[in-house]
Amino acid sequence: MDFTLQEPACFDAVVSSGSFHAAAKLLNRSHPAVYAAIKGLESRMGVTLLDRSGYRVCLTTEGEAFHQRASDLLSEARKLRTFTEHLAQGDETDLRVVIGDLCPTAKVVGLLRRFFDECPNTRLHLHFETLAGPWEKLLEGEAELILHHVDKADTRLESVDLFPVTVVPVVAPGFLPFPITDDITPGQMKDRVQCIIRDTARKPLRDYHVIEGARSWTVADQLMKRELIRLGMGWGHMPLHLVEEDLHSGALLSIAGRHFPRITLDIAAARLLDRPIGPVAGRLWHFLSDVNV
Repeated sequence: MDFTLQEPACFDAVVSSGSFHAAAKLLNRSHPAVYAAIKGLESRMGVTLLDRSGYRVCLTTEGEAFHQRASDLLSEARKLRTFTEHLAQGDETDLRVVIGDLCPTAKVVGLLRRFFDECPNTRLHLHFETLAGPWEKLLEGEAELILHHVDKADTRLESVDLFPVTVVPVVAPGFLPFPITDDITPGQMKDRVQCIIRDTARKPLRDYHVIEGARSWTVADQLMKRELIRLGMGWGHMPLHLVEEDLHSGALLSIAGRHFPRITLDIAAARLLDRPIGPVAGRLWHFLSDVNV
């Protein structure tokens, strides 16, 4: 059985609007044309999709099952249409990428430079966001791609791991009035000022590593946080790549232990599964999927 996309589109419009007349207005077609499209569809399928006996048409059992599949088909057709429009327009003139606060900046910017050196006609809009900021930008359509740690159980996202990042709790020498052991408790740290990063998301999801009730200072980025900790003005969790030299030189000390473990997170490239992408965004995705970081 063959049918055109116009027939399920007419069927979906009738179901959504509740009548043939409303569907005709929605589709900018005549009432008879919409009625004939659905009647022809029913005839070829050999089933009745709509119950026309009442004041408003409603779905039959078979119609309800067909409508779910038809909705999926029409959704995919809209995505394909958008994608072909992108192809017809050529490479995107602009691409928005968000880098999360835990990323090694030099490493990820170096990757992007390698790619965009080959795309001189596409302007890169690069944003730096903290904590839940990258996820919010992606989910609200304000970025085509993010480089950040992601929830791999989130079915809205597609991601590819790039490299791991370790986060370690650190203090300056002399900051604590007691010896550093691997059994320091949150209670012992509650009276110590904790340096935390300000979440750039408009709707922050949760606090990260924050001791409830403790004094805290909030900073805008990891580099400012590192400086405050180095000056003995607070303690906090830092990406290892930013404090590794400080730990080796003794400018900072790790307090990682049973209650404050080191944490390793996967930095990933992530995009939305159901959003059509243009040619450059598609090539960037394949580049990041294949690159040896």
